[in-house]
Amino acid sequence: FWQALPMAGLMGAFFGFLLGFPVLRLRGDYLAIVTLGFGEIIRLLLVNLYDFTGGPDGISGIPKPTVFGYEMTRRASEEGAQTFHQMMGWKFDTLDVIIYLYLTALALAFITLIISSRLVRMPIGRAWEALREDEIACRSLGLNPTRIKLSAFTLGATFAGFGGAFFAARQGLVNPESFTFIESALILAIVVLGGMGSQIGVILAAIVLTVLPELARQFAEYRMLIFGLVMVLMMVWRPQGLLPAKRPQVEIPNE
Repeated sequence: FWQALPMAGLMGAFFGFLLGFPVLRLRGDYLAIVTLGFGEIIRLLLVNLYDFTGGPDGISGIPKPTVFGYEMTRRASEEGAQTFHQMMGWKFDTLDVIIYLYLTALALAFITLIISSRLVRMPIGRAWEALREDEIACRSLGLNPTRIKLSAFTLGATFAGFGGAFFAARQGLVNPESFTFIESALILAIVVLGGMGSQIGVILAAIVLTVLPELARQFAEYRMLIFGLVMVLMMVWRPQGLLPAKRPQVEIPNE
């Protein structure tokens, strides 16, 4: 897993750049539609490239993250090797694996948060903010909107690659049904609900939109209806999101 993690990030960056370069000249709704369309094209490719992806069956037997090279499993995959529990002299417990995976996800999310926070304060982050506020003004300042969008798109794809690698290791199995339109809509909803440009807001929205569907499992046939209704109400009554990013304000003194 730890060897595959940086490779997943690099592959995500490569394909993000490859797909982003021709489409990021578009604006607004057209960009969103084309991006979602590419997602569906890739999903269909994964279904049909059976020799490479396993087709509808997907890829199974993906190993979970190790601890200093020791596997967190009941038995080692290689003959003569020790698992982490055997090395420590502990009895194997699946709860230990769950806790370790949770802490690993938390650490990866924390590192991502630190990196993104630092990037926002750098010149490239200021360029992202300028482009978000007013693309015409951004052009008038001599900035290239396509390059700025491409940098954000590539970086986002890199983090998506990291997340995908952990998701695959956590599940142990990935198939085309793991990446449907619903997942894309959910991620978009998290950004809208949390607030554009707000890291804390997005974290809060991710928790809310992950926990609420689990609590509403008894209303399985109405979950998507409730989900859509909540999103419409949010767009009408609080379009800036739960915790919108603070925007700089300039006070003009009265003469």
